[in-house]
Amino acid sequence: MTISRDEVLAALERVPDPSGRGSVVAAGRIAGLMVKDGHVAFSIEIDPAEAAALEPLRATCEKAVMALPRVLSVTAVLTAHRDTPPQRPPQGAGQQPKPNAIPGVSKVIAVASGKGGVGKSTTSVNLAIGLSRLGLKVGLLDADIYGPSIPRMLGLSGKPRTTAAKKLVPMEAYGLKAMSIGLLVPEDQAVIWRGPMVMSAIGQLLSEVDWAPLDVLVIDLPPGTGDAQLTLVQRAPLAGAVIVSTPQDIALIDAKKGLAMFQKVEVPVLGIVENMSYFICPHCGGRSDIFSHGGARETAAQLGVDFLGEIPLHMSIREHSDDGRPIVALAPESPQAEAYMALAREVAARIETAGRPAPRITFA
Repeated sequence: MTISRDEVLAALERVPDPSGRGSVVAAGRIAGLMVKDGHVAFSIEIDPAEAAALEPLRATCEKAVMALPRVLSVTAVLTAHRDTPPQRPPQGAGQQPKPNAIPGVSKVIAVASGKGGVGKSTTSVNLAIGLSRLGLKVGLLDADIYGPSIPRMLGLSGKPRTTAAKKLVPMEAYGLKAMSIGLLVPEDQAVIWRGPMVMSAIGQLLSEVDWAPLDVLVIDLPPGTGDAQLTLVQRAPLAGAVIVSTPQDIALIDAKKGLAMFQKVEVPVLGIVENMSYFICPHCGGRSDIFSHGGARETAAQLGVDFLGEIPLHMSIREHSDDGRPIVALAPESPQAEAYMALAREVAARIETAGRPAPRITFA
């Protein structure tokens, strides 16, 4: 006999709500409760400003449910889906709670796009290898829970091992430390998880992986502006985000949404990169702007953010990605790899100064 929803709710009824309105259940905080084969997942709805203060409440709720017989695992996450009136922060307070640092990781950057199919994962992989070739210790986290592609692009297979402290050891390829849900779930198996499960998985890939030591952790986000992106902002101290788009208008509309999301949650946007910017025919050498050209540069100028460069549409990039041999690692001297290296140099220069205090002027 497995645990039931009623038993889980009864356990949570014994957890008092900090507001004084009875239990967390009576206060209406518990949402998205899922119980299956002894595994329990639920979310705790909060005001975004309470995120840091209510982390102990999340742990208390998990502990209360885990104490029940027949419970094998519990995943509780804080969510901010309620419509709450805006509140003016106290003098000197930030709009967002400060995320906890990832032990041994100096900088964290996200690679994002407003829509799928723009080559974001290919950009993430080659950017990460490019940063490694610049002499940095680099990790790559595939945060696309539903469509992980990093293992295939890096030629990785098998299961990661764990340390004595029960942390996952990232797998290594081309000088990178890499982790993906695709290394934990069979490639042909669909991941059918609701939002709370996705958010919990991303949190675990950040905090329960032995990343250290790293100069940079590159996170390949899923497309869009949903739970995964918000969880990342809450859990990881992002030094900045790189927005990937193709030149055509329909992609740029979505890229603007992704950029606006990061600005709203106070994450610096390092810039926009135009992928599939142009095509050079391998037979005649003629250039074709298949998806138009220059749209990302114009959008960056309109929005007041940096333009990071153009990546060509080239068969070798696609072929080597499919084969698990990224172009920057396989053919570093090629024009295609040099485009990614130029991007890596631009990103490295920006994260080097991210968070650095302004110079202080003193008078004798």
